[in-house]
Amino acid sequence: MEKYEINKYLTSFEDKLNGLEKSLNISHLKEEIDKLTKLTLAPDFWDKPVEANIIISNLNSYKENYDSFMELKLSYDSINELLELDDSSSFEELGNEVLDLDKKISEFETMVLLSGKYDSYNALLEIHPGQGGTEALDWADMLFRMYQNFCKNNNLKIRLINYEPGEVGIKSLSCEITGKNAYGLLQSERGVHRLVRISPFDSNKRRHTTFCSVDIAPEIQNDFDIIIADEDLRVDTFMSSGHGGQGVNTTYSAVRLTYLPLNIVVTCQNERSQLRNKEEALKVLKSKLLEIEILKADLNLKEIKGEQLQNGFGSQIRSYVFTPYTMVKDHRTNAETADIKGVMDGNIEMFVNAYLNMKAGEKNEKASN
Repeated sequence: MEKYEINKYLTSFEDKLNGLEKSLNISHLKEEIDKLTKLTLAPDFWDKPVEANIIISNLNSYKENYDSFMELKLSYDSINELLELDDSSSFEELGNEVLDLDKKISEFETMVLLSGKYDSYNALLEIHPGQGGTEALDWADMLFRMYQNFCKNNNLKIRLINYEPGEVGIKSLSCEITGKNAYGLLQSERGVHRLVRISPFDSNKRRHTTFCSVDIAPEIQNDFDIIIADEDLRVDTFMSSGHGGQGVNTTYSAVRLTYLPLNIVVTCQNERSQLRNKEEALKVLKSKLLEIEILKADLNLKEIKGEQLQNGFGSQIRSYVFTPYTMVKDHRTNAETADIKGVMDGNIEMFVNAYLNMKAGEKNEKASN
């Protein structure tokens, strides 16, 4: 790496570190760490174990942020000092350190941005094909593969809740995603995703445009947070058409719940027993109702009726263009890349980070008004 390239990176690092120092309020963070550390040294600290554990949890969280920031700052200062020696023979090795620091700063920025109320929750993901017929079913399958790869890259685990295959691809899918900050990382994916390509299902090799909607909800942690009246719920049972073997597919184990006030439908058929499927479906339904409450708060609405956007033209949050050129563009943040293969292989971090930065900017603007 040339010296001017390293300098370019360092200028970027300085801006990012200044932004992190401001958003974390590092000086105040250090004061809080010192204050909580003194509390833990008190002889009667563990007399109230519940409060003590809360203090320990907060202290560990503050220390993790503070230590991570100081480590990044130390690396930045070290690279600056080595660059001042102006030893061209060390530029290549220094370039590797710069790239490593760039990655670490980006990862830490993401972690700092994931501080919302539900960001640490597990997530429930649903994919529903829209306009486009067979092409849409295949697009749903491609999107699911993209999210599988993203989850693998970020140490998140996927468990199917409901899977309905089409003749090609996926007719409907819902799954649970567990791991650190699952909902926070995936909340950017909620909305309609548009695909433009030469369809492999068209013998005339024409260009097709198709759509899929992706829904992301934080998995509810306390059933008492959402109360559903019996008269608002319709329960239907039917034979499963998904995975699970002969026993699943020949008994009425699948469950469909309909929340009548908002006409929200949830299906679960991947468990072997009707009872387990009903429990899973109820958890998903409550999570979807929690998601609606979050959207109402974000949009400052008094009520909301399910999916606000039509699963078709004009409502997409992101476009994936395979032809006549290659581009993936997020229409909310304007983040875009020509590396469509990388994106379809699960490398969607740039879109995740752009969305989190947009939300953080909106939050700061709201706080300042």
